[in-house]
Amino acid sequence: MKNRKLVMIPGPTPVVRSIQDQMGRETVAFGDPDFVKDFKEVIGDLKDIFKTEGEAFVVAGTGTLAMEMGIANITKESYDVLVVSHGFFGDRYVELCQRKGLKVDVLKSEWGTIVPVEEIEKKLKEKNYKAITVTHVDTSTGICAPLAEIGEVVKKFEDTLLVVDGVCATAAEPEYLDEMGIDVLITGSQKAFGVAPGLAIVLAGPKALERRKSLGTIRDYYIDFEKWIPIMRDPAKYFGTPPVNLIWALKESLRIMKEEGIENRYKRHIRVARAMQAALEELGFTLLAEREHRAVTLSNVLYMDGIEDGEFRKVLAEEGVVVAGGLGAYAGKMFRLGHMGNIDFHDLVSTISAIERTLYRLGIKDVLGKGVGKLTEELLK
Repeated sequence: MKNRKLVMIPGPTPVVRSIQDQMGRETVAFGDPDFVKDFKEVIGDLKDIFKTEGEAFVVAGTGTLAMEMGIANITKESYDVLVVSHGFFGDRYVELCQRKGLKVDVLKSEWGTIVPVEEIEKKLKEKNYKAITVTHVDTSTGICAPLAEIGEVVKKFEDTLLVVDGVCATAAEPEYLDEMGIDVLITGSQKAFGVAPGLAIVLAGPKALERRKSLGTIRDYYIDFEKWIPIMRDPAKYFGTPPVNLIWALKESLRIMKEEGIENRYKRHIRVARAMQAALEELGFTLLAEREHRAVTLSNVLYMDGIEDGEFRKVLAEEGVVVAGGLGAYAGKMFRLGHMGNIDFHDLVSTISAIERTLYRLGIKDVLGKGVGKLTEELLK
């Protein structure tokens, strides 16, 4: 019997039927009055949920495009920028900024730990940084940055704008722009939003929009805030063709989010993550991220002795669950398991059960029922 594959990587995440249905609708002209109304609602909901008086941008692209959009509109060549890196995706901002001619300083943590907030404040005092970038959750390490604390520190430095990579955090970890001091939040559709890949989402607070105006003409064309602001305010206008069906899918995702309540959604992600992580530890795994800074969107799971990465993930896929491999120095040493978005109890139990069966097939015989039991116990607390 062939198993249905449950994709539990750190993105794309499983897409629920009601969102899938929006992808399958008959496409209409981007100027269709009903679509224009829907697009306006999406922009309004994003600003309401993530609490900004600024602007929301939804364009065809990926999280990487959003990263570029986020930095290009608030900096110019020779500006000093501080990159706080907790792993692979934090490091990616270094190259991106250097290619734009920015002068980049880097604060880097050992994988699985954070850069202490005091160290960030100390560094910000050294020179007039025009921007600081922080990855909220780095999928290479499973570390969640203490964003609220970092935001409070950055507020002390008037000229420094806080750019947050929320690709693996937004809609699962708290991110309220204006009150938390986030000036630019970049994210994508395919992770905690539970939508298919293809949308770059950027929210810009008032200070970021002021900075953009002060720069005049920038080199970048497609990702220029000034090109997109008229469209976000009146989607009937044209600059670049919007991905109509993906916009509808995002609208349904936001409807689900509003129905659940964003605070309830955050609490659910905490409950699910801690239950999954407890179940994995019950089975004998260890997690890379230090306990007090573990993300709620994914777990980065280190193998016990005797388990080979390629064989484990191959057998797990045969048991019906697909996970991602490790990155960087941890390639071959761990797997990465996503547990975010609109997944339900059945997905979680099926995943842990498949991991148990995989370990059993690989020679670890005393695991059947242990992980599922722990997961259920934690979820029902």
